[in-house]
Amino acid sequence: MQRVATFLRPAKRVTPDEWGAANRSYPPTSGHPGPRDPSLTPYMTPFARSIASGMYTSCIAVTSAQSGKTETILDVMGHRLAQKPAPVAYAGPTDTFNKEQFGPRLTEMLDDSPDLAPRTLQGQKNKLTSKIVNGVPVRLVSARSSSALKSFPAVMGILDEYDEMVSNIGGQGDPFGLLEVRGDTYADFVAATISTPSHGSVETEVDPVSGLEFWKVADPEEVGSPIWRLFQEGTRHHWAWDCPHCGEPFIPMGKHLVYDDEGTAAEAAASAHMVCPSNGCVIEDDKDGATKAAMNVSGFMIAPGQTIEEAKRGDPVAGFSRYSQWSSGLCSPFVNWSIRAERIHRARLSLE
Repeated sequence: MQRVATFLRPAKRVTPDEWGAANRSYPPTSGHPGPRDPSLTPYMTPFARSIASGMYTSCIAVTSAQSGKTETILDVMGHRLAQKPAPVAYAGPTDTFNKEQFGPRLTEMLDDSPDLAPRTLQGQKNKLTSKIVNGVPVRLVSARSSSALKSFPAVMGILDEYDEMVSNIGGQGDPFGLLEVRGDTYADFVAATISTPSHGSVETEVDPVSGLEFWKVADPEEVGSPIWRLFQEGTRHHWAWDCPHCGEPFIPMGKHLVYDDEGTAAEAAASAHMVCPSNGCVIEDDKDGATKAAMNVSGFMIAPGQTIEEAKRGDPVAGFSRYSQWSSGLCSPFVNWSIRAERIHRARLSLE
């Protein structure tokens, strides 16, 4: 009777980040033990909310490693299963990745969540890559298998690390395209993918409306990164900061990271800082990351054609069925600018 009552009790309507904060926590052995805190990576919140909004048929996120990608995916999946239960499919790069990395994280989330633990079916049907939650199936499939991507209808399909995948699976087509057709039987189906871009370079341009510098749309045939090609087809939101000194907004990019590139890697790390493109303000990444954290808290997603005011209000961009966003790895709270500069400098030295 208690289990029946759990299933019949209506869930309070919240966003994916709010659900994650209320239902997830990290063990003492993690880098940030305690309750889940989506505000650490606020640039991922718009992506999660766009998936849950019902406004888009596909949602694309481009960001660096160590930026909170997996945590956001888990928030999105848990939120959907708790709020509007329906079949969910997750496609990882390989079966090994699903079994050794994502599967255990999903199991941990379901076991620890006060919202979903009592709603997760135990026993033989509770496997590492296949579960029944709130009466609906959740499957982890390999993006290397066209049959796996095609055989499981779902209301939500999530493709992880798209740029690590084979572009044409067994002659059946692109993995994201195969995932998109999984939802033909669901009116509210959404396909989402998130990845670090693999390679390639694109130019920038200044938007006449906001005055901010965005990545320019490049010829798709000249773009080597699959996730970037999808990004270009969507709303093209960029994560922006307000300079903590002059208050002018800007979109942080790699060229705004300045360091001594004539010395050693250690010297590059010690000298690393950001420079505001509007007034040349020097922005230091203090030891505890407070400056970056404050800029992230007040940060906002903005698309070409939007005013600063529209973006800060969170106004949607009309005319798109695909939401897409990009955020710089410089925004990650888990890697400071000194480490970024050191890694870049070492990579450059290795090519000389």
